[in-house]
Amino acid sequence: MTKTKWAVDYAHSTIDFTVKHMMISKVKGSFQKFEAEIEADPQDLTDAKVSFIVDASSIHTKNDDRDNHLRSADFLDAEQYPNITFVSKSVTKAGDNDYNVTGDLTIHGVTKEETFKVTFEGISKNPMSGAETAGFSAEGTVKRSNYGLTWNAALETGGVLVGDEIKFTVELEASKAE
Repeated sequence: MTKTKWAVDYAHSTIDFTVKHMMISKVKGSFQKFEAEIEADPQDLTDAKVSFIVDASSIHTKNDDRDNHLRSADFLDAEQYPNITFVSKSVTKAGDNDYNVTGDLTIHGVTKEETFKVTFEGISKNPMSGAETAGFSAEGTVKRSNYGLTWNAALETGGVLVGDEIKFTVELEASKAE
């Protein structure tokens, strides 16, 4: 198979995250609006090109007050930095259907190289659209402090309110673009 452009099915795709809260639990959230471009040969993803543009203001954690705080200058400063972006630079095979995708991640105006583990979940014909559809899962952990996201509050127990590590989980369904 040759390199193909894939159109993301946003109804079946998510960008989620998890971060420690008060050192004792985890808060989960998602970004509700994003765009992704994928150009890949699903039989060999080592030549794939992937990019994401995430609307920072679309952050959603099921708590309006927290979401507004995360959009504020204390965290994402979504007014000044409206987008979170990722552009792949290299893809290496890590297993049968597993790959390491390295690229430039930009959050809060700071760009750092990050690597995400991607699993190619397979291809199936979508019975609703008739389109050949591929599935991809990705995960990776980044330190928010590397991106200037350093707001926190000390706890009486000696810890901090918000953990430094953010685990991202991405699920994508994409069909061959016409």
